[in-house]
Amino acid sequence: MRDRRLQPLLHDLVSTVLAPTTALSGADGQIRPAGVQGLFHADARVLSQATLAIDGREPEPIGHAVSGPGSSRFVSLARWLGDRTPDPTVRVDRVRRVTPGAMDEEITLASTAADPFSCTVTVALSCDLAPIEVVKSGGATVPLARESGGGLAWRSGDTRVTVSGGAYADGGLRWEVTVAPGERVTLRWGVRVTDPKAVVTAPAGPREWSRPEIEADDARLVRLARQSLDDLEALRLAESAAPQDTFLGAGVPWFLTLFGRDSIWAARMLLPLGTELAASTLRVLARHQGAKVDATSGEAPGKIMHELRRGEFAVEGNDLRLPATYYGTIDATPLWIALLHDAWRWGMPESQVGALLPALESALGWLADHGDADGDGFLEYIDTSGSGLANQGWKDSGDAVRFHDGGRAEPPIALVEVQGYAYEAAVAGAALLEAFGRPGADRWRDYAGRLAERFRERFWLDAGHPALALDRDKRPVDALTSNIGHLLGTGILTPAEELRIARTLEDPSMSGSFGLRTMSTRDAGFSPLSYHCGSVWAHDTAIVISGLARSGHGGLAARLADGLLSAAEGFAYRLPELHAGDDRALMGHALPYPAACRPQAWSAAAAVAIVHAAVGLHPDVPAGRAVLRPLPGAPLGALSVRGLRVAGASVNATVDPSGTAHVTGLPAGVTLRQG
Repeated sequence: MRDRRLQPLLHDLVSTVLAPTTALSGADGQIRPAGVQGLFHADARVLSQATLAIDGREPEPIGHAVSGPGSSRFVSLARWLGDRTPDPTVRVDRVRRVTPGAMDEEITLASTAADPFSCTVTVALSCDLAPIEVVKSGGATVPLARESGGGLAWRSGDTRVTVSGGAYADGGLRWEVTVAPGERVTLRWGVRVTDPKAVVTAPAGPREWSRPEIEADDARLVRLARQSLDDLEALRLAESAAPQDTFLGAGVPWFLTLFGRDSIWAARMLLPLGTELAASTLRVLARHQGAKVDATSGEAPGKIMHELRRGEFAVEGNDLRLPATYYGTIDATPLWIALLHDAWRWGMPESQVGALLPALESALGWLADHGDADGDGFLEYIDTSGSGLANQGWKDSGDAVRFHDGGRAEPPIALVEVQGYAYEAAVAGAALLEAFGRPGADRWRDYAGRLAERFRERFWLDAGHPALALDRDKRPVDALTSNIGHLLGTGILTPAEELRIARTLEDPSMSGSFGLRTMSTRDAGFSPLSYHCGSVWAHDTAIVISGLARSGHGGLAARLADGLLSAAEGFAYRLPELHAGDDRALMGHALPYPAACRPQAWSAAAAVAIVHAAVGLHPDVPAGRAVLRPLPGAPLGALSVRGLRVAGASVNATVDPSGTAHVTGLPAGVTLRQG
């Protein structure tokens, strides 16, 4: 039988990233010419091999650590060198530093042997400049021949890769080394990339958000926050044409570019650290806001885009062919509106909010004019191009929308959480229009009210929870999924309905893993290793944690947070895109989903969402007030956070062991009340 192409696995690789450049290697530091290993810049693999050898043998690895944005250390041994004793006497430290468009390595040989030794150190190198979509599909690639002339360099089109350091040898670099007893010898080499047509680049300025100091009884929360803040800093990106505005690239390696939904959610979770990232993300997406109807790209007037690439994104082996600027998302537009509103309430300057009001009005117009294709009053999607995403919510895999019996829903599909987003966006849009003296507030409040009535009539099931979606025949898709948790806090539910959803999600079939499962174990489509039908996604769980905390269901919020913290322990506190949805008792730790991206922006931002839920600070700067509503009883233990941001002011918050919270540093004119 002919082997089918398989997407390369990622779970055991080490990512060293400072966007838009990423090195993916084995845990031993070796970059081998296999799978997805390599050095990537923007959307191409610029080195497909960088393997270290000493006297023709690979060192034996004993450990590694990611040591900050763009930096990793790999430690190994050369036991065939040095003394013939049980203790190793020759250690090899390989320090990798990635910066935008470059990678540098220091290879240090340290000896505690009694006698000097000599050896030959080599680094074998190759380059294929394979597009990311070819690597993702498991497609075959061919190493490029190096440029003629001195040195090591490769070129394809306008992209050029050059290597320096050591003596140039066949297939790489070479050093002849002698190490005396007690000495250390350090070798250095590096690679540089010139890529003038990349659509993303490093931002022009410093980090846009604060880095708070966190102390907590639960040490896992401190460690997760520290690693997550490093990863968020490493994922900062800007458009090459407008480097002054930063957004977060979605994830390494497949999604290190602008993704409307992902970048919005990550910026929204980071609002407690300042509004600057939200403001720049909003501006970037507004510049790409749809202006015309285009079935191929999914563009429509007022619509917020899905993803940005250098060129067409065509995955070998299937029919997916996405244009460079693709709009196939049903939820990015209402989420953009909600982000603008939330940033305003956290203190985004009124001049910056005002500049985005025309884009707000266009986005609101899309809700009614283009988001509801068949006029039934719900937002729904269908790919009419035949080459785009079949599912266009955050669960966008082909089998993501399934009935309880496992059957797949047919489009047009109206997702449950998207109706909540639309309700929240309409109410938020009305508040902004009214506050800034623009017409239309009453129209959008009326829209929200009518949507809530229709939703209550059509989505609620006899089982006591809302359906996942309505299919093309307006039948409720009756699987129990995490999507319903996104409704919490949007305003579309009554308190009694929020309680029903909280109790539904509390069932072990949903919450019995390390976080919230994407689908109940009782549904026929469930698999703990399904991308969207049984796995656990950190950002999905964090969104539900935030909604539970806001709606007064702190007990379940705390249990789900504990699940993510326990999962983080097994991933060195770098939460992946998703992990397996097995029961917690099965292995005692979370199992990886083998093709999960890591780091991932909204997974890293989940750490901030957990801290925010525990503290419970909810400012409304335009109204001159802030509400403090921590999780009751301090279920995550005592917590101190210094360096939150409200309207540019540095704010400190503490939660004592009894669950009593205190806040200091709120800006003048903002009055605090307990929730």
